[in-house]
Amino acid sequence: MDLYATLGTSDAAATTAFYDAVLSTIGWAVQSDFPGWRGYTQGGEEKGFTLWLCTPFNGEEASAGNGTMIGFPAASHDDVHVFHAAALAHGGTDDGAPGPRPQYGPDWYSAYVRDPSGNKLAIVFNG
Repeated sequence: MDLYATLGTSDAAATTAFYDAVLSTIGWAVQSDFPGWRGYTQGGEEKGFTLWLCTPFNGEEASAGNGTMIGFPAASHDDVHVFHAAALAHGGTDDGAPGPRPQYGPDWYSAYVRDPSGNKLAIVFNG
């Protein structure tokens, strides 16, 4: 099994619509989809890192982890802006507008958003 991360969702329809739109901006697509679960990979391939969305096994409401964040690579500054805009257009909230972050390195350019369930995502161009 390849590396993966799992994010809980309490509103699968809103959350999957968000990720379908946002991840497509950087070439990610649905790799697997079955009741209660949806997995995304680069190009929808059956290999590599997978981001899974699911309803919590314990039946409780999903909650975002304090300090938890998943970062995605961008190929350009434009990709950072497109990802951020898609997130806001599909129910996400801004958690750091696109721009340089010199405290992380001289070429670090990123943006931060929260998905409809409150999970934090980063999009980073470090070139």
